[in-house]
Amino acid sequence: MRIRPATTAAELLAAPHLYDTAPRPEWAARFLAADGHLMLIAYRGDAPVGFVSGVEMLHPDKGTEMCLYELSVDERYRRRGVGRALTEALAARARDRGCYDMWVGVERDNEAALATYRSAGAADDGVFTTLTWEFGTVR
Repeated sequence: MRIRPATTAAELLAAPHLYDTAPRPEWAARFLAADGHLMLIAYRGDAPVGFVSGVEMLHPDKGTEMCLYELSVDERYRRRGVGRALTEALAARARDRGCYDMWVGVERDNEAALATYRSAGAADDGVFTTLTWEFGTVR
């Protein structure tokens, strides 16, 4: 397995089976153009089998941290260490970029995600509630 950063929208669009819905070309290009946005893709041969995306968040009194935005592994390759390897690769990138930490939000009943993140060195930071503002349909 190889893990490498995506540098073109074509790479993001070549893995529609890994997303919740089909990626859009304009959003893929915008994601890659945004400073601090990272997408690492895992390949078996030439086939994309997983990805992890991260977004750097900068604050004047805290510095920079990495948010692990999304992790996805093709069902056929789950429970083989792909998710852990992607998570560890993103953590290494975050350290190299000077981030002071990396965090991810996970539903408490998502056993697979919790196991993956813990195996890659993450620790539970306590109870966390996410509140959402819904703004309507995607554009």
